[in-house]
Order: sequence, then C-alpha cells, then structure tokens
Amino acid sequence: MKYVLVAGGGGFIGGHLAKDLLEKGYRVRVADIKTKDHWYQEHDDAENLVLDLKDLDACNKACEGVDEVINLAADMGGMGFIETHKAECMLSVLINTHLLMAAKEANVGRFFYASSACVYNGEKQTDPNNPGLKEEDAYPAMPEDGYGWEKLFSERMCRHFTEDYGITTRVARFHNVYGPFGTYDGGREKAPAAICRKVIEAKLSGRHEIEIWGTGTQTRSFMYIDDCVFGIQKIFYSDIMEPLNLGSSEMVSINQLVDIVEKIAGITLNRNYNLGAPKGVNGRNSDNTLIQSLMGWEPSISLQDGMEKTYRWIFDQMTQSKEECVGS
Repeated sequence: MKYVLVAGGGGFIGGHLAKDLLEKGYRVRVADIKTKDHWYQEHDDAENLVLDLKDLDACNKACEGVDEVINLAADMGGMGFIETHKAECMLSVLINTHLLMAAKEANVGRFFYASSACVYNGEKQTDPNNPGLKEEDAYPAMPEDGYGWEKLFSERMCRHFTEDYGITTRVARFHNVYGPFGTYDGGREKAPAAICRKVIEAKLSGRHEIEIWGTGTQTRSFMYIDDCVFGIQKIFYSDIMEPLNLGSSEMVSINQLVDIVEKIAGITLNRNYNLGAPKGVNGRNSDNTLIQSLMGWEPSISLQDGMEKTYRWIFDQMTQSKEECVGS
C-alpha cells in the first residue's frame, strides 16, 4: 500500500485519520510539533515523528520517501483561540508552504490540504438563518481575520503548485468537527466539546448553571469525526480539483446545541449569556449541493447521535480525572 504522511497527526482529526489508514493497510508516517505525551492518539504501527513543520528542513524530513501527504497541521482552536491569536494562526502559512515545497522535491504524487469554513466572506454570515455557504461564497474575499486569511492563501498556494509543478492537490473546507479524543478544555476547544464539559461540570458540582458565549442564537453545523475521516479520503482520491465543503448541513443554534446536551445529561440548567465573549459570525452552515452532485455523498451522522458519543467520552475522561485526583 501507499506510504502516507499525516501532518498534524498528533491532533484530534489526525489521530483518527492515521488510525483509519493503518487499519486499511497503509504505511503511515505521523509528524506533529507536540511532544508525544500530548498527542491525542499515538499508534504504534505508524512512524511517529516530533517535528516543527513550520521549518523547511523538518518538512523535507517528513516528506522523504512518502507517496502522499495529508496536511492537517495548523496552530488553531475554537473561536476563543482564533480571535485572540491571529498572528499565531497566520504563521501556519509556513507549514503548508514548506510542505508543498518539500512534496515537490520528494516527488510526492498527491497532496491534501485541510482548509476551513472560516475562508468564507463574513458578509454572507450575518444572518443566523444562514441558508448554507456555497464554495463560490469565498470570493470576493473577506474571510475570518487571521485564521481565515491563512487558510484562503494556502488554498491558492495548492492551486498554483498544481498549475506550475503538476502536483495533484485536493482541498476540503472543514466545518466544525467534533467527537471523542478531542480537546474539551484549555481554551482551544470548540462549541460541542465546550458545552459537554460545562454541562458535565454543572451536573457533577450540583451548580445547575451554564455560561453561554454570545446570545446563543448564533448558528453553526457540526460534523462528527467519522464523517470527516471518510470525507477526507473520498475527496483526496477524487478527481475534483476545486475546494469542496466538508461539513454537516444540519444547522443548529448554540441554544439548541445546549438543549441536546442537557437532554443527554438528563439535566436542565440556568443559562447565563456572556455577551462580551468571542462568538464569531452570526450564522454559518454548509451548503452540500456541490459535493452531493459531484460525489453522491455528504456527511450524514446526526448531531444527536454524535453528541451522545462525544458526551459519554468526555464524561468518562472528566470523572476518571477526578477519581485520580482523589486517589492521589
């Protein structure tokens, strides 16, 4: 089977993807800046390297001998992180640029870039009743400041490496991804995991309150990790050269997301709205018309099903940690 580099494979999505590729018989090399004790998952059957992929020499080492590159590496997090770390987010441009340069030198046959729904024009995301963002809505450009600009620039870099050097590149614009083995505290977590954590904290503590960032009316769609891993490979091995949305089209408000988690937990909480906290755009959803027409597929795991699995995993992590603290 082919030898695949999963750049950023020590992260949430990368850990799941590397596992799936190994199970399918691929040879897998994982490269990530984090020390291995901070990897979300580490797989003994993979070649696991700790490398700072902002550095060209590190990218050359990572790409040496591989057939394909899947670039998931980026300095990012939820809205609380990307709104307050814009320069750090933009420095991720070095990762994709240097990986493309290294892939060219190593004669890599195929290259995948994980872009983001943050590339979309902000003026099309002011209404909570967003009908769905189409791929064409990225232009004229007005992406999320910092993180979104880096993603849009790196999309163009992939396009021009294809045009100028013949590297087969594929780009997917991820809409929010969630699931087990993801970040749920520390400041980089996204809404599904953050809300699970807050509900669990309220349940365990007996303080039946929850803080919600913004008004709670802002809308999003959330894609379960299994759909993401399947979609990455489906797009990567397709003949579709243009960027595609990879996200669920099941849009909910943050208030509705809290409703779902409260129901799973069997609890009702008093809601406190922090209007000064980062909240992002008012409305964002994935229009899946194009991926359906070109591939006959779209993410389909329901938010209810995915959140139940995610809640159970986070609950186990939090209660286990609490027991370990008591035991020590």
